[in-house]
Amino acid sequence: MERRGFIKFCAASAAALGSPAIGADARAQFYGKARLVDENGAPLHARAIPVNRNLIFHYPFAATPCFLLNLGKTVKPAQLKTLAGEAYEWQGGVGAARSVVAYSAICAHRLSYPTRDISFISYRTEKSARNRIGNVIHCCSEHSQYDPAAGARVVAGPAPQPLAAILLEWDSSSDEIHAVGTLGGEMFGEFFDKYAFRLSLEHGAPRAAVSGSCIVQELDNFCKQQVKC
Repeated sequence: MERRGFIKFCAASAAALGSPAIGADARAQFYGKARLVDENGAPLHARAIPVNRNLIFHYPFAATPCFLLNLGKTVKPAQLKTLAGEAYEWQGGVGAARSVVAYSAICAHRLSYPTRDISFISYRTEKSARNRIGNVIHCCSEHSQYDPAAGARVVAGPAPQPLAAILLEWDSSSDEIHAVGTLGGEMFGEFFDKYAFRLSLEHGAPRAAVSGSCIVQELDNFCKQQVKC
């Protein structure tokens, strides 16, 4: 979102803190502000993000992967609910065309996630026998499918809630993007508990907070093998 809209959104989120009717998962959770950069450390510009390509970065912790997608079309706000039934409004895409979105890459069903060796979850434009919708984030572990053009709403499979959205702040003057927080059903606690040993081997300090910048790269370059289904 642009700065003016983002400030209004922050104010609304702050106001919600005083409302007992809204659960924690339905409020924005703000973390350290981190600029999205390419593998050379240069700021990533929204206009340069390729359309319909799987990009990955880690935020808000060193071990928590996220997808960055340019869907090539305006992505409008969406009304969603967490597993607990708490309603929240996702603000849609960012960038000049409002086509850039980001979500946690941790599946909301059994916490599958992309590792450097293998990934069962990714964005798929194509249709298949197990993916009859197309243009979804598909987890092949149990075939949960999420619509990134609708706040990662569940459109198929057993996942009980949308993927948590990564809140992005877009600067219209520089065309740069920062990750600033999350919205929706975070599953970081369960994720760290389930994969504690593996994450320590992969990242050393998996719970280390990301600050300053996040390196964005192609999923193909990050992961050795992607499981398709």
